[in-house]
Parts: sequence; structure tokens; C-alpha cells
Amino acid sequence: MSVINPTCSPFFEPRWPVMPAAEPQWYAVHTRSQHEKAVVNQLERNGIETFLPLISEVHRWSDRRKIVQLPLFSCYAFVHMQLMPELWYKLTRIGGVLGFVGARGEGIPIPESQIENIRALLSSDVPYTLCPFLQVGQRVRIRGGMLDGIEGVLVARNGECTLVISVEPIQRSIAIRIDQYQVEAI
Repeated sequence: MSVINPTCSPFFEPRWPVMPAAEPQWYAVHTRSQHEKAVVNQLERNGIETFLPLISEVHRWSDRRKIVQLPLFSCYAFVHMQLMPELWYKLTRIGGVLGFVGARGEGIPIPESQIENIRALLSSDVPYTLCPFLQVGQRVRIRGGMLDGIEGVLVARNGECTLVISVEPIQRSIAIRIDQYQVEAI
């Protein structure tokens, strides 16, 4: 039986960044469903700083109720580390880890401010709800209210969200402010 050395194989392509980040940064790790807490525990035992935002929910069964802590973002945990090949390899070999979030599993740094914003929100008593991630330029549909069902392109103008409705054959559009409406991605 022959052993293949992956570094000599023409098909081997390293799946980690060529240049490690100089300073530790935050990265998102994709996990198997319902494995977020176990992954975070294993990472912390390996000396890797983690952040798993949790929310409390009341679950009801036929005989009881219980408050359970669930991940805010299902199937994701955050790690703060210097992305070096040996740490990347160590992390991706942990049970329940599917890989880093990013192109080819290399990991995309998350700005510290975004992690701090989530921490600040969760430590306050401000009510919040999860919503779909919408990007400027994405086609969306209004849900509820007088404009229910209207579709267009989400645009940001002067810090306000607007919906651009276009009549493509005549190349004309109108824009309406949608700050007070709920929208969903199409």
C-alpha cells in the first residue's frame, strides 16, 4: 500500500491563507447543526478565544417548560485568532466544525466593531428580532401594510432605505421610502 504525500500531489491545494494575519482577528466558523456549544467548548479547551452569542427561549413540552440557551446565529460561532496554517488545521479538525466562512474556506476577517455591537445588544434589555440579511441593490418585496407585495430594488439614499420600482421597457423608475415597512428578499 502506497502513501501519497499531499504536498507533492499536483491536485493538492492548500486551503489556508498564504499570508497569516499579523494580529488576531475575528472569524466566523460554520458548524454542524446543534453543535455550536460543543465546538466552542472544544475550541476553548484548545486555547482559542471564542464568542457564541446566545439567546434565551422558553421551550414547552407536554409536561414542562424550560428556558434554554440557543445560538443567536444557528450553525455559526466566532473565533478570535491569528489565522496561521497550523491553527487553521487544528480548528478544522475539531468535531462539528465544517470550516471557516469565506472563499475556499480560508476565512474572512470580521471587523471587531461588529462583534462588539452584537455583544452590546445582547447585554442590554433592548428587544430585537432576527431579520434576513438584505443588501443594497437586492430585489425585495414589501410585506404588510398598504404596499404589501410590491417588489423592487433596495437602495440607500442619504441614510434612508428606499425601494426603486422600475418599468424596464420604458426605462423609468420611481422610488419610495420604506423605512416603516418590513421587506423580504426575493
